[in-house]
Amino acid sequence: MNVKANYFHLRKGKCMKTLKSSLFIVIVFIFVVVPGVFSAAQTEQTSPAIQPSLKEYRIVRSVSEEAHACIECHAEESEGIVADWSASRHAHANITCLDCHKAGPADSDISKAHLKIVMTPVSAIVSPKDCSRCHPAEAAQHAQSKHAHTLELIWKIDPWLNDGMNNNIERQTGCHHCHGSIVKIQDGTIDADTWPNVGVGRINPDGSRGSCSSCHTRHKFSLAEARKPETCGQCHLGPDHPQAEVFAESKHGAIYEAEGDEWNWNAAPGTWTPGVDYRTPTCSVCHMSGAKQIAGTHDVTERLAWETQAPLTVRPNEFAAWPAHTNWQEERKKMETICLACHSPAWTQGHFTLFDEAVVNYNDNYYKPMKRLTDELYEKKLLSNEKNLDERLEIDMYELWHHEGRRARFGAAMMAPDYAWWHGFYELKKRCMVIEEQVEALLQSGKPGNVFKVKSSDGNTIKPDFDR
Repeated sequence: MNVKANYFHLRKGKCMKTLKSSLFIVIVFIFVVVPGVFSAAQTEQTSPAIQPSLKEYRIVRSVSEEAHACIECHAEESEGIVADWSASRHAHANITCLDCHKAGPADSDISKAHLKIVMTPVSAIVSPKDCSRCHPAEAAQHAQSKHAHTLELIWKIDPWLNDGMNNNIERQTGCHHCHGSIVKIQDGTIDADTWPNVGVGRINPDGSRGSCSSCHTRHKFSLAEARKPETCGQCHLGPDHPQAEVFAESKHGAIYEAEGDEWNWNAAPGTWTPGVDYRTPTCSVCHMSGAKQIAGTHDVTERLAWETQAPLTVRPNEFAAWPAHTNWQEERKKMETICLACHSPAWTQGHFTLFDEAVVNYNDNYYKPMKRLTDELYEKKLLSNEKNLDERLEIDMYELWHHEGRRARFGAAMMAPDYAWWHGFYELKKRCMVIEEQVEALLQSGKPGNVFKVKSSDGNTIKPDFDR
């Protein structure tokens, strides 16, 4: 049965007229009576066998003519959208296309192409501001999180963008997919240079930041999907921030891989319980979901005691590019409480003690000494400070913190020994040897290092107006 037939199978006969104003959902429950009293061991019965009763429940939910037209049209034009929507909690709560997509008269992103088909103004972009009409707390929490500001963050700290070391297509197909784009509207049409995009830090035409469908993919908006590590792994993977791979190596990841198919991923918000619905945490459990007395949050900046992705590890409120308005001691207590749902106080305290020591080890024995060496070269004009990442030593310093430095810290934080050592501290030792060798050669020669013409390094260096 095709999608349209699935939704409108009651169109014929007496239901034809009703369907023009109402959406019928027929749910049939078959209750099977366990025939224990009719076992073969019993004496022969003279009356007919009792058949399971059939009970039928009919729920009629009225929807507007406009919303009904949306469903009918898209069931033909884009049946996958309607199929996803029909399986969502939105559909079960009678939330239709128009509740999310209907645009106001002052909105800049009204689709002119759609107006040529029907008179109802709609926008393809559903922003956190739109979602906040029903989910105000979640939208507000996300708005103050690091996720919502991740596009702004890379423009503040990343030399690839600031120095134009990559070009537009490399940014569009790479950076902007996760960090988000600044969506622009030209003559009622979304600028193709900024769309499609569901980056978690996307800046929308209404000024809101983010895309809820980064984690809750439209049009099903599945809780189960957002709770699984594969969703986070869309962005958090690879040589620079391999949290997905780190989780997979950890004991938590091994248990998830072995047993995760049996867990209750669809528990209602606020009720997902360790030991009941799942056995071991995923990314969302530690960073977002509620457990014990800790409430759930859409602010992933909470529960962090260190900014482990920064060049030099600092407390979140000390991160100059985007200082968090949190107290790290309080947030550490929250994270410890999440751990205590499954672990003993001694185990929990021991883990965080080792993690803190790993952070200090990275800061004091790797990043700070190498930073001092390269700073000396800049002072002596042996390294050019006109642009970053156009000299070999600059690339090595960048990868020291951005690649193996992060892997060492993330591995220690998430109990993945291979990433903490072989992909982390071991690689840091090798990187430091390479850096020290280059520094010594430049100091001995007294000649500036070779400046390369980096391929496709013609990106725009004008910082966007993030406060517009």
